[in-house]
Amino acid sequence: MTDRPSKVTVAALQLAFSDDETENIEAVADAVNKAAARGAKIILPPELFEGPYFCTVENEALFARARQLAEHPAVTTMQRIAKEQGVYIPTSFFEREGPHHYNSLAMIDDQGEIMGVYRKSHIPEGPGYQEKYYFRPGNSGFKVWNTRYGTIGVGICWDQWYPEVARAMALMGAEMLFYPTAIGSEPYDPTLDTSRMWRRAMQGHAVSNCMPVIAANRIGEEEMPGAIGPQTFYGHSFITDEWGDLVAEVEDWQSGSIVATLDLAQVRTHRAGMGFFRDRRPDLYGRLAQDI
Repeated sequence: MTDRPSKVTVAALQLAFSDDETENIEAVADAVNKAAARGAKIILPPELFEGPYFCTVENEALFARARQLAEHPAVTTMQRIAKEQGVYIPTSFFEREGPHHYNSLAMIDDQGEIMGVYRKSHIPEGPGYQEKYYFRPGNSGFKVWNTRYGTIGVGICWDQWYPEVARAMALMGAEMLFYPTAIGSEPYDPTLDTSRMWRRAMQGHAVSNCMPVIAANRIGEEEMPGAIGPQTFYGHSFITDEWGDLVAEVEDWQSGSIVATLDLAQVRTHRAGMGFFRDRRPDLYGRLAQDI
């Protein structure tokens, strides 16, 4: 797009969620409205915000939570709010397409239209995060979207740990990286706190690609029937600048939104000056595309 402003205000939302789908979606809608009132133009809710993070158990009855894109209430509500507020909302949702199920994201523009869908590429499997039971690996490929305020790339949760994802989106033209997330305690080891490494991994993407990163996580304790124990989501949502420095952050217990204004003209200048993309040697990187 032409005639973009050099600066954009972005927001990440951090909330606790219950098993009441309507209540959860309304809470996110309210948080979007409040972030928009603070000037945010691209607003990121957490992953799968329509309900509790159900992947702590394997229960075939939970597949009923999935909906098709056009009828998913999280998507249709965010479309309405996006149009009313004139904002972009990358919206995570549990998608059903025919016999398949995906952990997906609908990119909703400031007119309430769906620009496209990204399906989570990396699907975790382990205690407390049994996603492979529910989600087929994404078949959309990585996605970037041109907005009125810059080009954004979006990965979903486990995607955020992979530097290849961030670099691929940067090479596709992304100027900011957004990561909706649901991450917290590790039920098999209550002494393990991944919150610091979780942040550092994405701050590294900001540094290596010289672009801002926006991450939105949920908070609160959730326990699905049959789970090995409760899951406590640690929040710590944040926004970095192109150097990986935190320009906005929120503690684990806080609910609401964080907002920051980013200067993308300055980001582009710094990215060119650092030379990371000038000095790349893709002729040497073939090993990265091979299986171990």
